[in-house]
Amino acid sequence: MRSLGFDVRIASGAEEAGALLADVPAGERVALVDPRFVGHPHALRLALTDPRFPAAAVPGALAAQREARPALARALSGAPTVPGPPGTPAADLPGTLADALDADGVAVHRPQLGTLVATVPTDAQARHAARAAVEAVDDEAVRLRSAVKAHDGFFTTFFISPYSRYIARWCARRGLTPNQVTTASLITALIAAGCAATGERGGYVAAGVLLLVSFVLDCTDGQLARYALKYSTMGAWLDATFDRAKEYAFYAGLALGAARNGDDVWALALGAMVLMTCRHVVDFSFNEANAESTGAAAKTSLALSSRLDGVGWTVWARRMIILPIGERWAMIAVLTAVTTPRIVFWALIAGCAFGACYTTAGRVLRSLTRKGRRSDRAARALADLTDSGPLARFAARLFHRSGDRSLGVVFAAIATAGLLSAVLTWPFGDRQTVIAAVGYTIFAGLAVTQPLKGALDWLVPPLFRAAEYTTVLVLAARSDSPGALPAAFGLVAAVAYHHYDTVYRIRGGTGAPPAWLVRVTGGHEGRTLLVTVLAALLAGRGDDFTLALTALAVAVALVVLVESIRFWVSSGAPAVHDEGETA
Repeated sequence: MRSLGFDVRIASGAEEAGALLADVPAGERVALVDPRFVGHPHALRLALTDPRFPAAAVPGALAAQREARPALARALSGAPTVPGPPGTPAADLPGTLADALDADGVAVHRPQLGTLVATVPTDAQARHAARAAVEAVDDEAVRLRSAVKAHDGFFTTFFISPYSRYIARWCARRGLTPNQVTTASLITALIAAGCAATGERGGYVAAGVLLLVSFVLDCTDGQLARYALKYSTMGAWLDATFDRAKEYAFYAGLALGAARNGDDVWALALGAMVLMTCRHVVDFSFNEANAESTGAAAKTSLALSSRLDGVGWTVWARRMIILPIGERWAMIAVLTAVTTPRIVFWALIAGCAFGACYTTAGRVLRSLTRKGRRSDRAARALADLTDSGPLARFAARLFHRSGDRSLGVVFAAIATAGLLSAVLTWPFGDRQTVIAAVGYTIFAGLAVTQPLKGALDWLVPPLFRAAEYTTVLVLAARSDSPGALPAAFGLVAAVAYHHYDTVYRIRGGTGAPPAWLVRVTGGHEGRTLLVTVLAALLAGRGDDFTLALTALAVAVALVVLVESIRFWVSSGAPAVHDEGETA
């Protein structure tokens, strides 16, 4: 325990343990280990030192971070002072407390131990057997195996992880940090984008190879963090944001390369980015809406998936058809090397559209059969994900509805359909689109007048993302302003960064960005209305619309980047767990 950084104190029972824990400053991590515990040191490392989880446990040991300390104190106060009836083996107090934390709403992570040993033997024979099992464990093999995510895509699992884990070990032995590897991955991807921007076949081949190298490094940084248990807030933020930066920079490089050969594919590049971001928002919204589902609700929603998981090939098939980051980057790399940017983007759009429809349809069906009411925390997270600005909030107060029934998804669908119909139907710069944007603002406000607790209200944030991003795309594509599409690409990239940043703040348990940031950036409805007004005012005025989009993109990017960097560097927010992450 001391080798893991703990100051060890001995307690005779739950009451004394509670008193000792009360003396530990509230912001510090604490752990309880049964004195009879026998196990491999790495089992304790996995349970007691991983900062990504509020609480973690293995048989005989429990760790609690700052946010789980109040629940642990409650569990200790309610635990029996005598571990068990006279004449019977003492109970596993850490295990009892872990169950109590689960019941109190704290998600207790229980790492998969594999060949690792962690047990509380009740007699001498069991203790001897446990110690023998500990001695038989190959420590290095365990560390290498645990460096790889438990659930990953087909391409990553079979074509990257078999050797990237050894690269991670090489990095660990030379003192390299996960953040350094993450930065190397970003630099490699940016060089790949630069090669793609040359527009030459040799550049495209080099771009494809470098993109795969970047992905190998992207896998390595997480495996290095797991191998050495070096997780950090900064690392979680860099990994999350750099993935998007790398992919979207590569899209821009392909578009620039195509332009050198006289093929304008900026609309396709922007369309791919819009589709990818909206797809991720669907994933994030659904997960946040159902993060606290338990009991009957969880069983209902997971029944079909559990049956399919019983058929081995369906697991890999379902992971592959949604084009996770490994399969997606492999496809982009190969097609970049052997085809043209236009083909790359069409394949990407078709594949991601199919994956998005597949996952969204399944989630809609599960939501319609879901039992139970959504929690206040989930409704708050969905409200934060909507990114509703001052105009929508004003409309919500002006047209406040009474009653408990949530119609958020209905109003959001009406707002999105009305706006997109207008920008697709009316000529560029027509004032009817401004009127439609005003209507969008009103209905966007109506969508958030009630807590988003309806069965399908998790669709509200992705509907708003689709409305805003697609409006920018369509108006830029239909304008006669030179360079409008690249400027629109920059604007959507800046806004998408803000939305990804919001997601990771919420998932890190720190809440949404500050209200002033949403007000300054206008919210989704404010930016959408502004772009339509700019289109109406600047139609037919040369490159003025391009300049306006560029200025807006720069302003949004500066504000959100400065605030995001300030927050993640100084806030001390917990590292975000990345097992099974959507990417």
